[in-house]
Amino acid sequence: MYARFAVVFSLLVLSACGGGGGDNSGGSGGGGSGGSGGGTGNSTWVKGVYQPSSNFAGHCAAPRAGTKDVTGTITDENNWLRSWTNELYLWYDEVPDLNPALYSDTETYFDLLKTSAKTPTNKDKDQFHFTYTTTDWEKLSQGGQSVGYGIEWAFIANQPPRRAVVAFVQSNTQAALPPASLTRGVEILTVDGVDLVNDGTKAGVDKLNAGLAPANAGETHTFGIRRLDGSTGTVSLTATTITSDPVPVVKMVTSPTGVKVGYILFNDHVATSESGLLNAVNTLKGLAIQDLVLDIRYNGGGYLDIAAELAYMIGGSNTTGQTFEKVQFNSKYPNTNPIEGGAITPTGFWTTARGLQGGLTKGTAFPTLNLSRVFVLTGNGTCSASEAIINGLRGVGVEVIQIGATTCGKPYGFYPQDNCGTTYFSIEFKGVNAKGFGDYADGFSPKIPQSLPSDLPGCSVADDFTHDLGDTAENRLESALVYRDQGVCVALSTLPQADGAKPLSAVEGVVPKSIWHTNRILRQQ
Repeated sequence: MYARFAVVFSLLVLSACGGGGGDNSGGSGGGGSGGSGGGTGNSTWVKGVYQPSSNFAGHCAAPRAGTKDVTGTITDENNWLRSWTNELYLWYDEVPDLNPALYSDTETYFDLLKTSAKTPTNKDKDQFHFTYTTTDWEKLSQGGQSVGYGIEWAFIANQPPRRAVVAFVQSNTQAALPPASLTRGVEILTVDGVDLVNDGTKAGVDKLNAGLAPANAGETHTFGIRRLDGSTGTVSLTATTITSDPVPVVKMVTSPTGVKVGYILFNDHVATSESGLLNAVNTLKGLAIQDLVLDIRYNGGGYLDIAAELAYMIGGSNTTGQTFEKVQFNSKYPNTNPIEGGAITPTGFWTTARGLQGGLTKGTAFPTLNLSRVFVLTGNGTCSASEAIINGLRGVGVEVIQIGATTCGKPYGFYPQDNCGTTYFSIEFKGVNAKGFGDYADGFSPKIPQSLPSDLPGCSVADDFTHDLGDTAENRLESALVYRDQGVCVALSTLPQADGAKPLSAVEGVVPKSIWHTNRILRQQ
């Protein structure tokens, strides 16, 4: 069962000229207009005085049949939110104390129950405050396999003039095989006849999104494309149920000076990645590699246990017996987990499989490369559990060299909490490494020299959609290999194309993933 879910990257696709992309604030907040009075006894607001949230839990303006809900008001629901936030929100002492009776819907009230502080780069300190309807959240969190074409899209621009390309294609899918034969870097020009680049109408955008993110297996959609050689055409794809391959590329490459370097493309911290990662490390051990490049540019996260297992397989004796990550709750709970109860227990560098459903048999021993450093290829979608690999290894002295873009910055997590049909996500903890560091809300950045604790040695390199992932000519991998040999960053051309756009060899795209794949997920042990 799930216990904790880290912060989430919005599942955006494309938006109209003046609109935003899809967001994850789908909860209705209980509906209805405002109300005063409680149904719970004394619910009169007194600034700075908080009743236990349990006094208001389940007192709903619209009680759900077949549940423990009882009749209440919107004010009751708001009172629950106020007390619950004061009890568990990581920055509870930075939240304004607002009278619950003055707000006529719970979503508006909930949106205000967070810190207004900024990060050092002036981003919101809390970027991950949202809701789902409980029904939608249960469907999503228990969904398993996904419907699609076996394609991950990269959106270089999601408002007109838009630009969308294929980030990668899963092998042995209709998209990868003839006649479609789609490859990394193929640009999407139209979807079912709608101009993806320029259409700004709501109807057009709805049609674009429906084709790019099909809802049901069996749907067929037609795409106008431009291949890397400049040729154009159309392909028709039928959505199916896709089981992803989280570790699709494992190989040995050589640096410019001939040194053997391992390469692992790791895309998702899902249970089935355990066996893929174990096999990858065994393969690379047999090839006697001297260094490792871990490509997590599109890895949004998942199970923290997987991150802790992979970190051990990389670092070996450098990590044994040490803390990979420890969660910190708000100042009211320095040593106790306020939700599960009991002492806060750190996640270790796991030397054996945890027994995840769909993963390896519990207790299976992991091999290790026993490396004192690792090169990581990152993008703006490198999040949560992927960032935990970086932070966890750094915490025990394993050198992490970063090639690519600044990561998304998600050291936080929460327990989803239902009340009256809405599931609320409010930051409740931060993950820190063995040195107590977890302040990377602005992401990890490759910089020489490093000026902030979240800066890593390495090179800022744009994504390269003109070469396959794992190709030594692909900019980020090539830069890692040169840096490995020379300790310098490769200068890459960003000259515009004939139409003024940046070349696909030097751009940054957003690869949207489901909420389930953009988390730091901890399990109850």
